[in-house]
This record gives sequence, C-alpha cells and structure tokens, in this order.
Amino acid sequence: MLASGSPQEVALAIKRHRPRKTERQPLVFDHATGRQIDLDLSGSEDAILERYEERSTETMTSRGRPRLGVVAREVTLLPRQWDWLNAQPGGASVALRRLVDQARHAAPLAERIREAREATYRFLNAVAGNLPDYEEVLRALFAGDGKRFDALIRGWPSGVNLFAMDLSQDAFQEAPQPR
Repeated sequence: MLASGSPQEVALAIKRHRPRKTERQPLVFDHATGRQIDLDLSGSEDAILERYEERSTETMTSRGRPRLGVVAREVTLLPRQWDWLNAQPGGASVALRRLVDQARHAAPLAERIREAREATYRFLNAVAGNLPDYEEVLRALFAGDGKRFDALIRGWPSGVNLFAMDLSQDAFQEAPQPR
C-alpha cells in the first residue's frame, strides 16, 4: 500500500512515487465501496491539487438542486406501479425517496454487513484472484465466517491482507434473523 487518504493526497503520493511516466500506475480503491478509482495524474503537483480540491456543494454551479444532491436516473416500472407512485402525496419522486429511506432504516445492521461484504469482494476480485485459497476466502466472506476469512488471508501480501481486513470490518457481525 502506497497511500491512504483523500483523492488529492493519494494522487500526489502516486505522482511523487512514480519517477517515470512509463511505470504502471498503482491500483486505487475507494475505501467505502471497494471500487477501483482512476486518478488523473497529468500535469504538475499544483494542477493535481487544483483538480482534486474538495469543493463544497454551496460553491458548485451545476444544474439541478445541488444542495439536495439530487441525481436524475431512469427507473423502469410497470404502468400500474407508475399509477400508484403518481397518486402518492408529493408524486413519484417523493414516494420513491420515502420508500428507499424506509428500506434503508428498516435493517441498518444488515445493510452495513451487505455493503462491507460487497466492498471486500470488489477489492479481492480486482487484486487477489491468483492468490492461494481465493475462492475459499470468498466463501468465508459471504458465509460470515470471520475466523476462517482471517486465517485464509493471513499468508497473503501484507497490503492486500490489511486492506481486505479493513474493508471487511463490518462483514462478520451477526445480522438479525428475519421473523
């Protein structure tokens, strides 16, 4: 592991670590989701600082409703589902947001476990496919067997091992059983 922190900090660390542009760029992962991130390292360090400078939503001049962070996406539903949504107070958008929030709050522990397992899987899928016991590690991850998971990754390279353990921190809690 080369660096950890904001995209700005990681981009600068990579830029400083790579003496030649011909060297392969290290893989960068989002700590919350386990997804791979592409960083633009072109230009000077000042250009990188400016590119990845954190901007508040107050200063952004994008379209829409930036204070709310609204993102428009396409949703495909049957006509009867659209009819029901449109009949709800506030219309389809308000009803969908309410339903999503209710579902998220109904089982927060189960959601955290699912998110941790998915983030860990994304990372392992990108970097650990050729490591010993890879498939068994995934089985232990999705079975919620933390002791087996830790034992199986113990011999892996330290950067992979440590980041996988960090990502999977919430993956091995006991989720409440449905009634």
